[in-house]
Amino acid sequence: MKIDSENTNFNLRHLRAIHAIWAEGSFARAADRLGVVPSALTETVRQIEEIAGGALFDRRSRPPAPTPLGLDFLKDTEPLLAALDMSLNRLRDHARGLRGTLGIGATPSAITPLLAPAIAAFRAAHPEVIVTLHDDVAETLAGMVADGRLDLAFAGRARSSPDLSQVEIAADPFGLACAVDHPLARRAQVQLAEIDAQQLIHLGHETGSSRLLASHAALPESLKSGSLRCHSTIAQLCLIRSGIGVALLPRNAVLLFNDPGVAFVPVVDLVLERKIYLLSPARRAPSPISEKFVAYFRRYPLAE
Repeated sequence: MKIDSENTNFNLRHLRAIHAIWAEGSFARAADRLGVVPSALTETVRQIEEIAGGALFDRRSRPPAPTPLGLDFLKDTEPLLAALDMSLNRLRDHARGLRGTLGIGATPSAITPLLAPAIAAFRAAHPEVIVTLHDDVAETLAGMVADGRLDLAFAGRARSSPDLSQVEIAADPFGLACAVDHPLARRAQVQLAEIDAQQLIHLGHETGSSRLLASHAALPESLKSGSLRCHSTIAQLCLIRSGIGVALLPRNAVLLFNDPGVAFVPVVDLVLERKIYLLSPARRAPSPISEKFVAYFRRYPLAE
């Protein structure tokens, strides 16, 4: 569609000028509202009247009243100007992180101790922002942050990638997870030699916790793998609660649901921590919303 060449001489300044005069009932007050001198406003109105081909205001009346031509145009453009102002306000809100969407990834065990306080405070301050929380293993979350499906994530360390920034934010010690009626649950601490390798329930090799255990030099090979594996920590905890076996897990993972049927027992000769990282994109600028959320997150002390 071709643009009428006469219309290209018309701009938003002209529209705001005539609406200010209509609202204020005075050229002088309208000029003051717009921050221009009255002579400049008069010239702006003359320009739009030249484009229109007729007078938009009757200068003989006091206050100056719109002519029928001007009143029709003012009524036609009033909703357009209101919609534009609304769009500009929403644009500024998006730029300041007050509206829009925020995609956060997290390993399940990081949600309650690390993220929940920040999410609650952020949503109270910014109710217009749609927050989506996606839980998964670190490698999956890292890929989602790198390709833009998530704004950021809180998880164990993922494989190095030039598309990803990983900053350590917390550490979580490994220990023994067992049912509360298990003989070792009554102990203040245990040793690796006391753990029956046949009772161990393992996580799949794709998880960060599994890789940490497998690469830990002080852990006996018999405790690094076995015949019973789970896809998720939740499945592990369900089996542990049922008395099927025990597992070596980070403390926050064991205490995920504060389940009274599952106990965490420190292992005195297993000096190993699962570290939690803030994963963010390395090759694109963070959104204002994600920057604002990280600021909220940093206000809260991390769980010990």
